[in-house]
Amino acid sequence: MAEFVVKLADERGRLHQQVEHGYSEAEVRDRFAQQGYLVYWVKPQGLLSGGVSMRRGRRLKHSSFLVFNQQFLTLIRAGLPILNSLELLIKRQKDARLRQLLENVRERVKGGELLSDAFAAQGVFPKIYTTTLMAGEKSGNIDEVLSRYINFQRLAMTFRKKLFVSLIYPTLLVTVVLIMVTFLFTYVVPKFAELFNSLDAKLPSITLFMLAVGQNSQKYAPFFFVGLVITGFLLWRWKSTDRGADRVDRFILSLPLLGDIRLKHQVASFSRMLSTLLQGGLPLVPAMETAGSSMSSRRIVKGIMRAGTRVREGQGLAGSLEEQKIFPDLAVEMIEVGESTGALPAMLNSVAEFYEEDVQTALGAAMALIEPLILIIMAIFVGGVLISLYLPIFTLGVRT
Repeated sequence: MAEFVVKLADERGRLHQQVEHGYSEAEVRDRFAQQGYLVYWVKPQGLLSGGVSMRRGRRLKHSSFLVFNQQFLTLIRAGLPILNSLELLIKRQKDARLRQLLENVRERVKGGELLSDAFAAQGVFPKIYTTTLMAGEKSGNIDEVLSRYINFQRLAMTFRKKLFVSLIYPTLLVTVVLIMVTFLFTYVVPKFAELFNSLDAKLPSITLFMLAVGQNSQKYAPFFFVGLVITGFLLWRWKSTDRGADRVDRFILSLPLLGDIRLKHQVASFSRMLSTLLQGGLPLVPAMETAGSSMSSRRIVKGIMRAGTRVREGQGLAGSLEEQKIFPDLAVEMIEVGESTGALPAMLNSVAEFYEEDVQTALGAAMALIEPLILIIMAIFVGGVLISLYLPIFTLGVRT
């Protein structure tokens, strides 16, 4: 038996974290769930003490993992046993990182572990994937649930690519502006300062101010960048704590336009994951816990976990989510319709599609406003710097 670290909440809502012995993550989770506890996560002891933690340092390539699953599904549907399919795919796998993980999975399956537990033990594969495999093993339809996961992954990757493409131009624009401002203050302004010193002319106040800024920028630029790096590192460390992550998440969600986009993106992702898990045969509460733990917003994760507790007590999904005051009203209403008609997975897919399209539209509108705003600010700023530098030259020209 292996050791697992379990984080759970009792009937009074108090959180506990303890080490338990068990045969697999699923067995430990089911054991505590049957006792009435709300299980947040179960992890092998090695993942927290350093046994497999080195594997978590490098992320898995989504494209390679998707191709592997497509080939894996094809071989299973062709009638090949799981071990033979893994052997064949390991030989043909070009991604050295994924091949190493699959070799470990193969050895664990040879030793008698379930496929879902073998993948979960690697510590890098998405939880929704291992949970989907577990549901397929219990229902005997592993090819069907794997097919649903592949469809989900395709849609998620397409959505992420669209978001990435939408953000490329504004990112390049901001980068160019920062480079230009740095060049102006660390090189151009000090050169003008040398010129004006040689002329020994009386300079306007705005020019004196700009020269002082440029000279100080050139002098203290290394210290500024070091301080910026240290501040960024400290903020990153603070964000890794529960309190810091919660504060940062609340700040992002409170932003006028970007906060709404982030919320809708999280709702779409949760709805798509929950629908995939429910279609795979997973019960509602474990599906909520799995989909919720995959969210990046700390506030939404906590809300989903609290809603899962209410569902476990017998309340409906829509009513439980509405109590948390996180999900948009339209999403709650659509989920309520899906519950009442018995078509919850299909309705969750509709929620995901609606909000994914809404995010694309809102992001496009935001970029249409941000891009010209950046250009205007850049023009005003650069124009002001150049005017302040050339103003004394124009004055000298007029006097002569």
